[in-house]
Amino acid sequence: MLRKGVTLRGLEVFEALAASGSVAQAARTTGLSQPAVSQQIRNLETALGSDLLDHGKRPMRLTPAGRSYLARASGVLAQLRLAQSELSVMDLTHLTQLSMGIIDDFDNDLTPRLVTTLAESMTRCQFRLITAPSHEIADALRSRSLHLGVTASTGEVIDGVSEYPLARDPFILVTPAGLVAPGSDPMPALSDLPMLRYGREQLISRQIEAHLKRAQFDPPNRFEIASNPSLIAMVSRGIGWAITTPFGFLRAARFHEKVDAHPLPFAPFSRSISLLAGEDWADTVPRDVAQTMRRLIQQHLITPGVERFPWLQDSLRILEE
Repeated sequence: MLRKGVTLRGLEVFEALAASGSVAQAARTTGLSQPAVSQQIRNLETALGSDLLDHGKRPMRLTPAGRSYLARASGVLAQLRLAQSELSVMDLTHLTQLSMGIIDDFDNDLTPRLVTTLAESMTRCQFRLITAPSHEIADALRSRSLHLGVTASTGEVIDGVSEYPLARDPFILVTPAGLVAPGSDPMPALSDLPMLRYGREQLISRQIEAHLKRAQFDPPNRFEIASNPSLIAMVSRGIGWAITTPFGFLRAARFHEKVDAHPLPFAPFSRSISLLAGEDWADTVPRDVAQTMRRLIQQHLITPGVERFPWLQDSLRILEE
């Protein structure tokens, strides 16, 4: 039984405030007034008998107790939202055709769960799914050979396509285990090994190269690897280091014992993951699918990612419309 004073609304407000550190932003996220947000947090902290946030700092920061409680609370909220979104997506019996593409970053965890949820509700639908890199999915949407696509966003407006933001996926540094001492500057160690790059035809490669240019950091180009698991495998063998994202890193779980992840040693940057939908689709279907994707991403990627790397707390997060 929940302690008296611990409410679902209070947990939602706490999660929103933890994500932004701003009462004003949490109010916009939850649809409450700023005084109501403050009152919800006071009630929750009183009920728990512990300070969850350092109210003296701007933006507010989680206390150690707050970080621990957020991990549990976010998991509970993710389960509740997933159950709710699955119920809404169930009403797809009217569909007769659906073609969908999903970036291969989600192959291991999200895609099977999403497909199962959709398939159970589409009793009369001819359903086609492909997994592919972002640029191929975007091209397929332009040519109308796909109805929906989950892909990294370029920020480009595609004619006849609507975009539903899903998540923010920051870039991180991945090195062979033990190469960089915890908390130290990784830059000197990076000069000892080559950078392992994604294939230049991939969107993620173009995003990384553009940021390296902005940071005036130009490591020699020796390796280009199209496959994310292969890239992480090479890092695990000590062949080089790479820049990837938490979603890409978590996908290569079998190599985690032999690699380390670190914040970037220069200005941070991130990519956005979105659901794209052709304009001929009714708004309710892509919105329901997007909401289901957000819950799956939160539960299976963001929550375990932040638990493993607490320094991702503010940057690895869900994007709401």
